Amino acid sequence: MKLAVQAIVKFLAGLLLVGVLLFVPAGTLHYAGGWLFMGLLFIPIFLLGLFLLLRAPALLKKRLDGKESDQAQRGVVVCSALLFMAGFIVAGLDFRFGWSRVPTAVTVAAAVLFVAAYGLYAEVMRENTYLSRTIRVQEGQTVIDSGLYGIVRHPMYAATVLLFLMIPLVLGSWWAVIPFAGYPALIARRILGEEALLAEQLDGYTAYTQKVKYRLLPFIW
Repeated sequence: MKLAVQAIVKFLAGLLLVGVLLFVPAGTLHYAGGWLFMGLLFIPIFLLGLFLLLRAPALLKKRLDGKESDQAQRGVVVCSALLFMAGFIVAGLDFRFGWSRVPTAVTVAAAVLFVAAYGLYAEVMRENTYLSRTIRVQEGQTVIDSGLYGIVRHPMYAATVLLFLMIPLVLGSWWAVIPFAGYPALIARRILGEEALLAEQLDGYTAYTQKVKYRLLPFIW
C-alpha cells in the first residue's frame, strides 16, 4: 500500500507539473498538441506502473527512487529537468504566439515513434530487472548481454533519446526542438559516468564492452 501511494503521488505530481508547464504558457486549455502529448506520456506510465505494482513491485520501487549519490550525476539530472521544463514552456509559448507550425503528418509520425520508443523501454525493463533510476551496482547484479543489450550497451537510454526527441514534434513546435536537442549530450555524459562505475564494480562488464561495441546507437557510438 505504501508503494502504491508513493507511485500515485508521483504520478499526479508529474501530471500536474507537465500540465502547468504546457498550458499556462499556451494561455489556454485548447492546445491539441499538449493534450496529445499528455495522453501519450501519462497513459502508458499509468499502465506500466500498474503492471509493475502487481507483477514486479521491487522494480517499481527502484524506478521511483531517483536520488543520485554521485554529484556529477545529480548535476546531469538537474540539467535534464531544467531542459525539459524549458522545452515545455517554449512549446506552450510557440502555440500561443504562433511562432512555428509542424505539419500534421510530422506530428502523427512523431507520435507513432514516441509510442514505439515506449515499447522499447518496456522491453528493456523486461530484460533487465536490475534497472533503477540511479546509477549503482546492486547486490547479486550480473551483466545482461542478450536481447537489446546484445545490440547496444544502454538500450534504455536509446529509447529515452527517441522518446524525448519526438516530444517537440508531438507538441507541434519547431522552436522547442532547440532545448530538447540538448538531451542526447546529457545522456552521453551520464553514460560515461555510469560505465566507469560499472567497469570498476560489476564483474564481467569490461568483457561485455568488448563484446558489444556500441553504447547508444549501432555503428555510431
